[in-house]
Amino acid sequence: MTDSFKSTMTKVPAVTLGFWVIKILATTFGETAGDTVSMSMNLGYLVGTAIFGTLLLLLVWAQIKARQFHPFLYWATIIASTTAGTTMADFATRSLGIGYPGGSLLLLGTVLASLAVWHRALGTISVSSVYEPKAEIYYWLTITMSQTLGTALGDWIADGSLGYLGSAVVFGSLLAVLALAYRFTALSRVGLFWAAFILTRPLGAVVGDFLDKPIDHGGLALSRAGASLVLGLAITVLILALPKRAASRELSYAA
Repeated sequence: MTDSFKSTMTKVPAVTLGFWVIKILATTFGETAGDTVSMSMNLGYLVGTAIFGTLLLLLVWAQIKARQFHPFLYWATIIASTTAGTTMADFATRSLGIGYPGGSLLLLGTVLASLAVWHRALGTISVSSVYEPKAEIYYWLTITMSQTLGTALGDWIADGSLGYLGSAVVFGSLLAVLALAYRFTALSRVGLFWAAFILTRPLGAVVGDFLDKPIDHGGLALSRAGASLVLGLAITVLILALPKRAASRELSYAA
């Protein structure tokens, strides 16, 4: 890859169907892996958050230092953000005692605040801007907050009458609506991207819970560690098999 070609690319992947498939698998992995550490290993939400938060900071630092897009580094950082999001959301909704509605509203506020500050600072919240450190910091902060929000939102909806499978249908249907809006309307591509990015997290959360929660709670009672291993292998295969394209700086995502 020539230096001139590198200079036209961001350090995040092109937004394709493959991107969304891996993102949903990564969010499901984050739910099962986060629960493995905080619940199965009995380390608790605060310790789990410290572990995954530290890993996330190290990976974000590596992302910022990288000179170009590296698929495995990028997706490892996404997975770290979603596992950290799982334990942070559980800490906010359960340990702080504010419940799913309170936690979801609090975390929605943090996502909107992150996007607003990013837009005010750089004039865009588009992935096409993610090639210099300041934009990368805003990008990963927003992603981590969106992963945390998605976990709380997924737990909130699944805790009601819909259960895990019903909630998965709801979130999957909402994503389908966003896909149709992208295809047939002139709505902001940036807005649709972030809405879809947020909604993939609760979809992954409820699917992850369906896999590992007890049968009498509506789950399949699969091993959390085992489910995490299978999901991790599936993500690895897809990263290797799918085209490894970075998003272009000129790609029209501008807000």
